[in-house]
Amino acid sequence: MTPTLYDWMGGAPAIRKLLDTFYARVREDEVLAPVFAGMSPEHPAHVAAWLGEVFGGPAEYSARRGGHQHMAGRHLGRAITERQRHRWVELLLETADEIGVPADPEFRAAFVGYLEWGSRMAVVLSAPGVEPPGPGPMPSWDWILPPYQPGQP
Repeated sequence: MTPTLYDWMGGAPAIRKLLDTFYARVREDEVLAPVFAGMSPEHPAHVAAWLGEVFGGPAEYSARRGGHQHMAGRHLGRAITERQRHRWVELLLETADEIGVPADPEFRAAFVGYLEWGSRMAVVLSAPGVEPPGPGPMPSWDWILPPYQPGQP
């Protein structure tokens, strides 16, 4: 049976470590610090719950924070630029490499695919005049190709 991206990545502890480390770096980043100047201390935990759920983990974000509609609403009116979006992805991937997030091609293809899609959605939702979305399903991300494991064809 193919594990979820959540399990392959190392579950809640690995996702939390990634986002705690990443958001500590965001505070010092000249491009991203202004975007996250008002970030609450709980922000990394909220994003970790979101990413965990999207990658097949427990539905913690939906249960505690309101799911996709809530996350989408958090981006409204923020006017995120392409430079900020790109830097967010770049710094998150640098952090993933540094803390040992799995680097196998199949996982990274799915991981980067989600970061690109999700960050581009954040830009779209943050544009001036965008109306809040109604209720909708939580995004669910999975493997593009099943993970390669030695001994498999």
